[in-house]
This record gives sequence, C-alpha cells and structure tokens, in this order.
Amino acid sequence: MKFKQIILAAGFISALGATATSNAETRTLYVGMNGGSMEKNYTSYIFPDFEKANNVKIVVVPGTSADIMAKMSAQKDKPQMHLVFLDDGVMYRAVGMGLCQKLKEAPVFKEIYPFARMANDQAVGIELGTVGIGYNKKMFDEKGWAAPTSWMDFADPKYKGKVVFQSIQSSTFGLHSFLMFNRLVGGTDKNVEPGFQKWGSTVGPNVLEYLSSSAKISEMVQTGETAIFPLTPTAIANLKAKGIPAEFATPKEGAVMLMVGACALKNNSEPELSQKLAEYLLSAGSQAKAMEYANAIPINKNVKIPESVQAKIGNIDKLMKNINTVDWDVINKERAAWNDRWSRMIER
Repeated sequence: MKFKQIILAAGFISALGATATSNAETRTLYVGMNGGSMEKNYTSYIFPDFEKANNVKIVVVPGTSADIMAKMSAQKDKPQMHLVFLDDGVMYRAVGMGLCQKLKEAPVFKEIYPFARMANDQAVGIELGTVGIGYNKKMFDEKGWAAPTSWMDFADPKYKGKVVFQSIQSSTFGLHSFLMFNRLVGGTDKNVEPGFQKWGSTVGPNVLEYLSSSAKISEMVQTGETAIFPLTPTAIANLKAKGIPAEFATPKEGAVMLMVGACALKNNSEPELSQKLAEYLLSAGSQAKAMEYANAIPINKNVKIPESVQAKIGNIDKLMKNINTVDWDVINKERAAWNDRWSRMIER
C-alpha cells in the first residue's frame, strides 16, 4: 500500500473511531421538573456544566409536581424519565409508591442539612423554601394598607374578590396555606373538619379564583386583579426581577417549610448517571448557581449567602425562625378524600 493510501486509511479508521466514541458517550437524561422560570434557570445556568463534564444532554419534561407524578406512575414499569424534581409532599407519595431508587452514600451528603435527606435517602432535598403570603405591593401602597401579618388575613373582608388561592388538589402552596388556616380555627393535620366547615364563611367569599398552579399570579398582580396569595420568597424574588410589584410577608404564626426534592427513578436506564446528577445538584457550586440565578435557598451548608441575595429572598435565619412543618404521612393517607371534599365544597 502506498504511503498516501496508508495515511488516508488511517484517517478514515480514526474518524470512524471518533464517531463511534462520540455516539457511545452522548447520552440523554430526561428530567421532570416545573416549567417556566425554574426550567429556564436550570437549563441556562446549572445543567450546562454537568452536560459538558459528562457528555450528556439533559432534556426537561416540564409540568407541575402532580403532572410529573402522574407520568411517573403511568411509566412505573419502564420509566421514560431518569430524575425528577417534586415538592416534598408529592415526593413522599412517590417514595411510598416505590417509584424512587435509593441514592448511594456520597461525600456531598455530609455537606447538606440533615433534614434534606428524605425517606432513608430515596430522595433528597435540593432547594429549601418557605410558604407564606405574597402580596401586591403597588395595590397595598395605593390603598394605604399595611403588609399582611397573619394567615387569617386571607379572611379579611377588605380583600373581598382580591384573594387568589392555589387549589389544594394540585398545589403544595395551597395545601400548606389551607392547613395553617385549619390550625388557626381549631384543627390539626389529622382533623381538617374545622377548616372545611369555616372556609365558606371566612376566606371563601374573598377568593377571586382558585389556581391549579402559581404561573398566572404574575399576570394577575400586573393587572391589579389580586391583592394577596400564598407564595414563597423565591417565587416573589423571581417576580420582582421581572419588575412585577410583589412582596413576601412571613405570617406571625410562622411560614411553612417547603422543599423541592430530587428522586432518581427506580429501573431507569441510566442509574449511575442519575446518581451523579443528584450529587452534582447538591454540590456547593451547583447550589450557589441556583441561589444566584434562581433565587433558591441553598440546601448545602457550605454555600455562603451574601447580603445582596438575602436582600432578595429575605434573611435566612428569620425565614427559618418559627417554621411550621406538616405531617406528610397523615396528609398523603387522606389526600384523595380531601381533594374530593375540596372539589365538592370549595371549588364547586
């Protein structure tokens, strides 16, 4: 074989090898998570480093926690997603249904708050949040109203037709807020009778609309349709970043803890890569980016929270002071019955 032919042949073989290697290394991970700003922030700022380091493409499957949960259940025998983000209450349901694979012990687990290790490591919290009261700052200023101070403010007659409330059937924000109202009128997480009985004569008359998600709130604040609504400091910070006049108030009775958790699906086609992505999401670098670009409260204790960030999402110590938690074991056992009752009595 002539020298020129040898060189061409070698180049052809090398190109084939490179193509084969490229094809072998290029994998796709499907991640279920909320769409909108959360999807945009993660795909723009957080996922790219992992994709580059691991020669992988991350494709987001957008939806609410309830939407993603429904897909997980339908695809239980052959999951189409690899890792999902779910609100903590829905996450515990997913774990209870056997949909999550247990994460392996990793050094980064020692860097996160202990409460972020969920359900014997079958899931892990990646964002910390609190549910409190969001309000329309422009409307409050124009009417000379003081900022909300209590969960019972949703029942204040001056907000008649100006309260927007998320449905407990699809929203953790709505569920948390209803349970806090229920406690204030004499109920407990095991006994929601007082809340259901008194809603119609207190908060109910003030509600303009029950939302399936919080996406519409930004529009309703801008159009002046709503005065107050349940929301998180992170969501409020994202609204303010868009120039929407919203503010967050921590009720005197305390806000409610809300975590966004990550779960690698059992029997997914990329178990090791799913584990690796979960570890990456918990790393100080990833958590710092989520804090910077998505206004997320870090789960990793090693992330320093500058004053500029606390100016947007609030003082972390104050946010976590007098924090309320809910009993997800009780809630998930009764959730279907509550949803049915909510549909019949409140959103009818």
